[in-house]
Amino acid sequence: MTVLRARVLNPKSATEAEYIEDARLVIEDGCLTEVGPYNGEPGAIDLRPGLLLPGFVDAHVHFPQTRVVGSATGPLLDWLKSTAFPEEQRFSDTAFAERVARVFTASLAAAGTTSAFVYGSIHTPAAEAVIRALGTRGLRARVGPVLMDEASPEALLMSADPALEALQGLLEHSTDRVELAVIPRFALACSMDLMKRAGAFAADHNLWVSTHLSENTDECRVATQRFSAPDYLSIYEDAGLLHERSVYAHCIHLSDDEWDRFAAARAVVAHCPDSNDFLGSGGMPLHAVASRQIAVALGTDVAAGRSFRIPRIASSAYDNGLRVGSQVPLETLLWWATRGGAQALGWTDTGALEPGMAADLVLLDLPPWAEDKRSVLHSVLFDHDAPPPRRTWAAGSVIWDRPSMRHPWQVW
Repeated sequence: MTVLRARVLNPKSATEAEYIEDARLVIEDGCLTEVGPYNGEPGAIDLRPGLLLPGFVDAHVHFPQTRVVGSATGPLLDWLKSTAFPEEQRFSDTAFAERVARVFTASLAAAGTTSAFVYGSIHTPAAEAVIRALGTRGLRARVGPVLMDEASPEALLMSADPALEALQGLLEHSTDRVELAVIPRFALACSMDLMKRAGAFAADHNLWVSTHLSENTDECRVATQRFSAPDYLSIYEDAGLLHERSVYAHCIHLSDDEWDRFAAARAVVAHCPDSNDFLGSGGMPLHAVASRQIAVALGTDVAAGRSFRIPRIASSAYDNGLRVGSQVPLETLLWWATRGGAQALGWTDTGALEPGMAADLVLLDLPPWAEDKRSVLHSVLFDHDAPPPRRTWAAGSVIWDRPSMRHPWQVW
């Protein structure tokens, strides 16, 4: 049993967050068993004035793009050709993939992220490497290789038969916390045959799927032309990829009819506002999402996103909301970053500081003037000069401790 004493910020809903100035948390067998005001009992590890939150959730992040964060070569299709695709080709080298996997998982932990939906490269050994690294670090993830069989560099193509065979083999690597996902990269890189077979494979094995949707206007135009489709979303509908276990990154340029069908399917939006800005892709229409009660989680989209830190992405989501005329309440940003994001991705036992939840936690240092819930929320979400997380726990085990561990780059 471990007993912690700290300030606590706990998301209760998209409109409510609980703040406890002096709290006591009890961890047993990787789960929280007690959370409440400190009762004077001795023996607690005193982390004050640090603030404990649930570990952050990253709904969209690219493992093989870890080393190219900050490469300003956009817009999207140009950026893929000049930055992302050349870097991903290097993951045919398994030793290289293993080194990057160590940096990637350390970067997630150092950012306070305990759960993530992770895109790999096409290479099966690289997928195995990141699955092992995620498990070793203790993180929770849905992860898989991207599927690509057309209109991309030859070195990044894999036809449907070997790609599905590789997914079948990767099933045996799934654990309770690291699960295989099916990830057709996007319609510009996949044949309809591959997408349909990927959708069927996911359905047969009850797996989650993810892909990119409507990120860039040129992408939308090329996709609809390639498939002679009435709109972008219909391509994925025809492939059997639109349902309640599907996560779509970006979703910037959808029509009202597409949004209606998206909502009816109970699919999930991975909102990636920082990468949308960095590549000049556009703003996400939050009013379309909110009016249809579509589930939202935040994605860093590293490396088009410029940070592994989910609070930095929440700040970008706030800015996006202002630009599109849909200001986002601070409690909603926190919800998307933690419990709401976890629920959107099908994880019901993480994202909150409550008895019965997994002890996936992050400890932040705040300025001394952050003394009440409002100022604490402001500091957590908007202070870009704040120090990185001091400590991160996954299932009750410390997986990152800033004072005693090296910077993620140094594990390279």
